[in-house]
Amino acid sequence: MKERTDLQGDAKPADSSATGAGPLLVVWWSATGGTEQLARAAADAAAGSDPGDAVVLLRCDLAGPEAVSSAGGYLFCTPENLASMAGMMKDFFDRCYYPVLDRIVARPYASIVCAGSDGTGATRQIDRIATGWRLRRVAEPMIVLTDAQTPEAILAPKRIDEVSLQAARDLGEAMAAGIGMGIW
Repeated sequence: MKERTDLQGDAKPADSSATGAGPLLVVWWSATGGTEQLARAAADAAAGSDPGDAVVLLRCDLAGPEAVSSAGGYLFCTPENLASMAGMMKDFFDRCYYPVLDRIVARPYASIVCAGSDGTGATRQIDRIATGWRLRRVAEPMIVLTDAQTPEAILAPKRIDEVSLQAARDLGEAMAAGIGMGIW
């Protein structure tokens, strides 16, 4: 797996899958660590399903249109803040939306949302953007609830339970395998 933290704005993953479809791009944002743990679990398992560079893990502020257009599929991972996706994830979509419009049609995607009590608002936003890009959802949205309800709990570092981390691993592995085998 390649984790690109050295690039600003437009990381370009290598096209390395057996089918030439491009890697799974895992794009994430996390302020308290919960979403990052989920994204890393998914990416690590995806990389284990196809050793090499078939997975690229990018924090969303480092991902740009070239990374999106070069990928064979997407896993969007965000916290839900005030019933919306994180502002940095929205910024990623704002920067990438028009430059890749009509260039990534029918590619597979899935999402992971880490939320205090709901998660559906962020999921709806991601789905609307993916619909505009004409992506294909290949898994139900994964929503992990932390039950953080007080200001202190909301802002505190998160520790994601093993069951949720395993679900993220399973999703990442399935996404990479599907892309690698040309299923999607």
